[in-house]
Amino acid sequence: MRVLLACIAAIIAPLATEITAQEPENPAPADFAGNWMGTLDVGAAQLRLRFVVTGDEGALSVAVFSLDQGNAEIPNVSIAASGATITVSMPAAGASYEGTFSAEDGKITGTFTQAGADFPLVLERVSEEETDVSRPQDPVEPYPYLAEDVTYPNPDGGHTMAGTFTRPADGGPFPAVILISGSGPQDRNEALMGHRPFLVLADHLTRRGIAVLRYDDRGVGQSTGAFATATTPDFASDALAAVAYLKTRDDVNPSAIGLAGHSEGGVVAPIAAAESDDVSYIVLMAGTGVNGERILYAQAALMLRAGGATEDEIASNRARQERIFEVLKSEPDLERAGQAIEAIIRASLETASDAELAQVGITDSALAETVIAAQVQQLNTPWFRYFLTYEPAEMIEQVTVPVLAINGEKDLQVPYEENLREIEAALQRGGNTRYEIHSFPDLNHLFQHSETGAPSEYQAIEETWAVEVMEVIADWILKTVGG
Repeated sequence: MRVLLACIAAIIAPLATEITAQEPENPAPADFAGNWMGTLDVGAAQLRLRFVVTGDEGALSVAVFSLDQGNAEIPNVSIAASGATITVSMPAAGASYEGTFSAEDGKITGTFTQAGADFPLVLERVSEEETDVSRPQDPVEPYPYLAEDVTYPNPDGGHTMAGTFTRPADGGPFPAVILISGSGPQDRNEALMGHRPFLVLADHLTRRGIAVLRYDDRGVGQSTGAFATATTPDFASDALAAVAYLKTRDDVNPSAIGLAGHSEGGVVAPIAAAESDDVSYIVLMAGTGVNGERILYAQAALMLRAGGATEDEIASNRARQERIFEVLKSEPDLERAGQAIEAIIRASLETASDAELAQVGITDSALAETVIAAQVQQLNTPWFRYFLTYEPAEMIEQVTVPVLAINGEKDLQVPYEENLREIEAALQRGGNTRYEIHSFPDLNHLFQHSETGAPSEYQAIEETWAVEVMEVIADWILKTVGG
């Protein structure tokens, strides 16, 4: 389970000529050209932003990329300069940035604003090498297999999905798997924290003889549709649209098409499999077996404990969660619910110690307001309300196709023991005997080898996927549906 803040920003560059404090000169567009980078600190995560600025015939233009979200480019960014101050408008993300160049330190210091929340953002000039976002496991072209960008419709949602299809270069038709991302707006590579897990997994599986389709979530990247109003069943509809598309391809075995979902994708896959006879198998990668409320209580306790919180602090956080969740379960009106949730969070922050605030990344009052706004916005949505009470075990009971369920034993987001236990119990209640359950020591929620499993480690770990996990997935698929 992970939701990342979409990042954007604008840039300017240092002035090459000297500027006096009394009479600052206005930088020319050509002086702003180059690569710039800054880090957006939102408390729970740090996201690096890259800005490529060009100055042409007196006009500025900029391309903005989020390095830790797969180097994804932010669309429809406009930039304007007034003296040494740059203003950037990013309507697609509901965001803006304003920063001022200082000749003294050669940096742009400003404020990034999104959804009413302000974040400080400092930009520095960097070399091309410093913006490299590749990881050791990222595949390098030319690939020894076919890779094709594709689009296909989802008639139920009235939108178009876009993704990448890979298959071995020769032979076929091939068994196929569709990769379903976790929570939050994700691109086809499930890019986060400087990693592209689905790119790496698709490469591994395709080299083993399995065709793979990975796609941008609705409303993300090249896929159309609205993400913000969608719930988990809507994402199951998108997965089934991918199944329907693969059935039209001559290079895919229509009786060997499966779904592999990560995190929330592991909740989506059973819904789709229970609804359609066209799904031949499912792989649940850190999927859940209990409702969201139970997941969040366990997740918070594990993360706080790993961060050094006392048991009293953990209990206090649990009580706050219970109050917020009760509002969401009992108050259908979004405005009234938002006001009640804001009051609960605000009261908790006002009584928290400096040490407690520091543990959640709050270092000043401005950041506290940012956290409050972001929390209310994140919690008071149709998706979160559905996630909170949905019982995945009830749908898993209805799954009759083969199931592989895997978790890392250091997963702090979807604790492995309880969830694998409940998944297996649900399969047994439904009479499904064609399943395998595996837990992997030392692996976190992203299936990386880790020290503590804390999300703060994700970006620092160079490994994107533990090879042994990808081998288990490939072996099981080939054993289940054949090569």
